[in-house]
Amino acid sequence: MLVKTYGAAVQGIDANLITIEVNISPGVRFFLVGLPDSAVKESHERILSAFTHNGYPFPRNQVIVNLAPADIRKAGSAYDLPIAIGILAASGGLKDDNVSQYGMMGELSLDGSVLPIKGALPIAIKIFKEGFKGIILPEQNAAEASVIDGLTVYGVNNFKEVVDFFNGKISLTPYKKTDFEADADSESVEYEPDFADVNGQENVKRALEVAAAGGHNILLVGPPGAGKSMLAKRLPSILPPLSFDEALETTKIHSVAGKLGKRGMLLHNRPFRSPHHTISDVALVGGGSFPQPGEISLSHNGVLFLDELPEFRRQVLEVLRQPLEDRRITVSRSLCSVDYPASFMLVASMNPCPCGYFNHPTRECVCPPGAVTKYLNKISGPLLDRIDMHVEIVPVDFESMARRKRSETSAEVRERVSKARKIQAERFKNIAGIYCNAQMSAGVLHEFVKPDSEGLDLLRFAMEKLQLSARAYDRILRVARTIADLDGSAEVRGKHISEAIGYRNLDRASWGN
Repeated sequence: MLVKTYGAAVQGIDANLITIEVNISPGVRFFLVGLPDSAVKESHERILSAFTHNGYPFPRNQVIVNLAPADIRKAGSAYDLPIAIGILAASGGLKDDNVSQYGMMGELSLDGSVLPIKGALPIAIKIFKEGFKGIILPEQNAAEASVIDGLTVYGVNNFKEVVDFFNGKISLTPYKKTDFEADADSESVEYEPDFADVNGQENVKRALEVAAAGGHNILLVGPPGAGKSMLAKRLPSILPPLSFDEALETTKIHSVAGKLGKRGMLLHNRPFRSPHHTISDVALVGGGSFPQPGEISLSHNGVLFLDELPEFRRQVLEVLRQPLEDRRITVSRSLCSVDYPASFMLVASMNPCPCGYFNHPTRECVCPPGAVTKYLNKISGPLLDRIDMHVEIVPVDFESMARRKRSETSAEVRERVSKARKIQAERFKNIAGIYCNAQMSAGVLHEFVKPDSEGLDLLRFAMEKLQLSARAYDRILRVARTIADLDGSAEVRGKHISEAIGYRNLDRASWGN
C-alpha cells in the first residue's frame, strides 16, 4: 500500500515542500531513499523503538520510503514523525486516510516523545502556502508557527497523540495564534540596559542617536574604561520597534539557527550580537557543509557589535564588506547555495593605539612613533569607508560620575529616532531597497541632500583645512541628512553639516600624528 505524507526542507531561511512516500510490499528489507543525510537514515532505529514502546507493530515486510524531490538533500532528524505516520498508515495501522491533508515535522525520541526541531517557522509558512488543512509540530515549536494568520497549528508531545488524532480517538486543540501587537506592548520589549544609567558622555549619546536615526554604521574610539561597550550595548534600546514583517523575517533566521529557545515566540526586541574577536569568518557570515546563518544574519534588523575591532583577524573583517554594501550574504557550497538577509547596523569599538592612551586627557601614550597609524591600518580602507561615523570617547571625569543629574531615558531618545525614521520612510517610499539614509546610493544622495551655501562653505573648508579624504564627503552628507531629519528640517543647513563633520575623526590627516 502506498501512502504520502508531507513535510518541508529548509534551505536558507525558506522551505521546500517534501513528499514522504511510503510503500509496503512483500519482502524483508527497509529502504530510505531521496538523498537523505546520516541523521535521516538513522530515523529507522528511532521509529522502530517508538513503535515498540507504544505498542504498534512495525511491518515485517519490505518498506520503501522515498523523500521527494530526490535532488534536494534532506538533513536532520525532523523527518521522523512524517515517516513514522506514513509507515503506520501504509501498514493499515491508521483508520483515517487524511494524513496527506496535514503537514507534519518532528524528531522522535526512543519512547515516542516528539522533540523540537529547527526551522519550524519557515516550514509552517510553506505548509500554509501549499494549502494544507494544518500542520502538526512539537509542542515547543507551536508558538512560533502560530504567528501565521490562517494556519491551523497543532502542538503534540508524543507520537501516540498523532496516531490517536488520525484514528479519531482524540481531538487536538489548535494552538492559539500569537498576537504580535499585544506582545509588542508588553514588558518583553523593554530593554534592561538604558541610557538613563549612563552619566556624562552626552556627545557620544548624541552620536548614537544620530546613528540609530539614520541606520549608520559607527566606530567608537577611546581608551580602556571610557564606556565604549556600555554605550554600544544600549544602542538597541533606542532603535525603533520591529514591524511585523521585520519581526517575522528576524524570527525565521533565529528559527533556522535553533536560537529561539523553549518559548519559541515571535521576536520583538531587535537582535544584539557581540561575537568574540577570535571568531572565524565562517561563523561570522554563515556556512558549514549544510549552511547555517552566521552572526551577521543573526543580527539582521538589529546590531552587530565588534568590540576591539583591530583584534579581529583581517580575513574575518574583510568578509563584512559585501553584506555591508548589499545587505545580504550568499553562502555557496558544493551541495547548495543559499542567501541570508544581513541588514544590520555595525557598531565597532577600538582603542586609539596599542597602549590605549593616545589623546587621553590625563595619561601619556607610551607607544613608539608610527604605532598609532600602524594600529589603525589593521582596518582596511574599504571597510573603514563603509563606516559612516567615527566618534572619539574620552573618560568621564569625577564630577560627572558623582553628579546625580537625571539623564534622558532610552524611551525619550527612541521617540525622536522613530520620528526621524518615519520621515525617511516617507522620503524613500517610491524607491525600492532604501529604507533609511545610510542606504542611499550616490545618485539618490545628491537628489535628496542639497546643502545651503553655508553648508557648502563648511564642507569646502573641512576638505581643505582638515584634509579629509574624498570618501568622507558622501558620508558627511548622509549623516547631515539624518541630523536634519532629527531637527525636523527639510533642508540640510550649515549646523547639520558642521555636526556631521565632527563625526569623521579618523579621516583627518592629523589623526595619529
